[in-house]
Amino acid sequence: MIRETSIASLDLPALEPFRTLRQTEDHRRSGIFVAEGEKVVRRLLESPISIRSVLITPEWLEVYRQKISDRRESINVFVAKKELLEEIVGFNLHQGIMAVADIPDEPSLETLVALAFSPLLFVAVDGLTNSENLGVLVRNCVAFGVQGLIVGETSSSPFLRRAVRNSMGTVFKLPVHHATNLAETLTRLRLEFHLEVMGAHPHTDQGTLSDTDLKTGCCLVFGSEGEGISERVRNVCSKLVAISMQSNVDSLNVANASAVFLYEVQRQRGRSHGQAS
Repeated sequence: MIRETSIASLDLPALEPFRTLRQTEDHRRSGIFVAEGEKVVRRLLESPISIRSVLITPEWLEVYRQKISDRRESINVFVAKKELLEEIVGFNLHQGIMAVADIPDEPSLETLVALAFSPLLFVAVDGLTNSENLGVLVRNCVAFGVQGLIVGETSSSPFLRRAVRNSMGTVFKLPVHHATNLAETLTRLRLEFHLEVMGAHPHTDQGTLSDTDLKTGCCLVFGSEGEGISERVRNVCSKLVAISMQSNVDSLNVANASAVFLYEVQRQRGRSHGQAS
């Protein structure tokens, strides 16, 4: 159901989440996130995630009126000219469509495992604070069939605005579990659920990706952009694995490294996936 309002100002209290795009902590505490851009909002509208409001130009409203009307919840739709939207600091100006939605309830670790199919494939992130890299990693996860993302206590949320944008909305398809203690959570995966926990680490002699068996259930762990996986988390991994590279290159960007690892999992398991829309 649409509750449509034409606006000539961004001063309405209901528009505060759109005006405060950089106040991500406020959004997190309120349990909301901002989606921006045509493809991201379209994927949000096609998802089961509850949407609170949409800020949109008249042109885009005509394109998406039916999709918004088909939603179960009642959505506040604020219609504004593109020139008004350009007043929002940090907004990607050429799009003209944004939405505010509720961060979905996250599954417990037990539920995450129970809903996955064999062989399980999870990804965990430790200290990954760059939201753009996190968003690309999420997109890689969905592209290569990851069944759940475990976010460590020192990592950013994949529902930050830039992470959602860089995931191209694929985060709406990926179950996310936030761990209050990642080392303990990974230990549980090993001992209770019998998963191999493989840490992606460029400086290790424990093995390379090409000689690592990834056919059985596993959780791949990726670290921060600068420091990699913390020592505490490294110590609970079953194995540390490096990507073979030329000696004059120290490491790959974490988003690129995740794509290499996940492609190798898919190659070993012999799975193919259709192209995402």
